[in-house]
Amino acid sequence: MSPRSASVNEELRRRSKERLLQAAVELVGERGYEATTLGDIADRAGSARGLVSYYFPGKRHLVQSAVHRLMHRTLEEALEREPHAEDGRERMARAIDAILGLARDRPVLMRQHMAGLLQAEGFVPCPEQRRLAELLRDTVARHGSRDVDSDYPMLRALLMGAVYAALVPGVPMPVPVLRAELFKRYRLDWEMGVPPDTGAPGGTCETDLSRFFATGTAPKCRPAGHRDGRRSGPHGQSK
Repeated sequence: MSPRSASVNEELRRRSKERLLQAAVELVGERGYEATTLGDIADRAGSARGLVSYYFPGKRHLVQSAVHRLMHRTLEEALEREPHAEDGRERMARAIDAILGLARDRPVLMRQHMAGLLQAEGFVPCPEQRRLAELLRDTVARHGSRDVDSDYPMLRALLMGAVYAALVPGVPMPVPVLRAELFKRYRLDWEMGVPPDTGAPGGTCETDLSRFFATGTAPKCRPAGHRDGRRSGPHGQSK
């Protein structure tokens, strides 16, 4: 039998890593962070225990990478869903709803993620987080920011604060109340995005997460300023 080519080996490594990311999100969402071991994650992913250490320095890094993957793919899907919207206000509304939707639909996972950010290791930069940052920066730019370097960190902080407020045990704030405050700040109409009384296409509470962890299946976010010949109405409808 001839040895596998470098491209085949690379593809196998990519798929293995994606299975580990998906398994981490599933198990932490089901059991919580402390009750989930690296061995559990490897078993769920159908991978050897040693592969986890090969790809990730530790459990915290793996879980943060996994949640950031889920966040950026959820956000990407929301921004690019049909009808496609170039309108900056509609895209901001979709971004807010996507992140708040994760807090609403995956409270255990997101609570564990927020708690992890406050641990000694703190924030762990990774490619998944960088992609999330790119999407949020692009959203701020399309919304009309004149200083993205200042306005992006503020949006990030506001979204993190809203997620935290929605998940505080015993005294959570209702997501619609948090949404209303964010929409007021960014001057968005309540009907934009996915209002709480409507169902999101491919909602975030689905149990099958495979599409969020398969490389190449999510739509690509178009850079700010891109136009494809269509003119968007106030709610992102093409005209």
